[in-house]
Amino acid sequence: MKTPPHCIISGGASGLGLGLALRLLERGYCLSILDLSFGESAKQQLSQAAASSAHWQAYTVDIRNAQACAEAAARAADNYGTIELAINCAGVILNCRFAEMTAEDFARVVEVNLCGSVHFASAVLPHMSAGSRLALVASMAGLVSNYGYAAYGASKFGVVGLATTLRYEYEPLGIGISCICPPEVETPMVESERQHGDPISLELKKFAGSLDTNTALNGIMRGLDTGRWMIIPGVRSRFTASLARYFPWLFNRVMQSMIRRLLHKGHHRSSL
Repeated sequence: MKTPPHCIISGGASGLGLGLALRLLERGYCLSILDLSFGESAKQQLSQAAASSAHWQAYTVDIRNAQACAEAAARAADNYGTIELAINCAGVILNCRFAEMTAEDFARVVEVNLCGSVHFASAVLPHMSAGSRLALVASMAGLVSNYGYAAYGASKFGVVGLATTLRYEYEPLGIGISCICPPEVETPMVESERQHGDPISLELKKFAGSLDTNTALNGIMRGLDTGRWMIIPGVRSRFTASLARYFPWLFNRVMQSMIRRLLHKGHHRSSL
């Protein structure tokens, strides 16, 4: 009997990470899930999604801790075997203007999003072989950034750069690399951002559009299934990324025009 494939996911107890975990369990994967905590609702959903041949194991890990990530990945490989798919979904967001941000704020976001991606990749790659795939979740903000995204955009640009280098180093060895850059997705993290984020940033995000969770997951899974390098779910988000890449002067002009209009209308925190 063929051994079920093994996937390890960070941030798999909520948001996109949980959604991907549920879909992979339904496909019969054995899952190793890393997260800071596991709520009862997440545990129940994961258990219900597990098919007869699927199993999952929770590892309480802070993605900022390189040693903890390495130890969890080693235990996961001992438990379920070679890692055939690894997805780093763990991340945090900070939406505020640069002048309002502290050095500690910036460091925390970079430590989780960028350094966490490094820790995850370093932990899982020794347990992967030819035919496996590593996917790092970046963001549209890693391609075009946004007003109020000094920390978040910098961290996600870094994730895109990291994934690019890993692609050069590991694809010749047969290990595929994917970089996932979704636009805004209806997750608890985004709901919180809408309550506390900078108004101008929230308005500009509408340019690339917003996706419901299922639509985003469909696009991500298609990209992983076909072995795509850059996975950008959503038609509007792909248009935005292409506009910024091929016509940067035009994209910048559009963004600057929108920002000036919003500032003129009083869309900044001090006016609310």
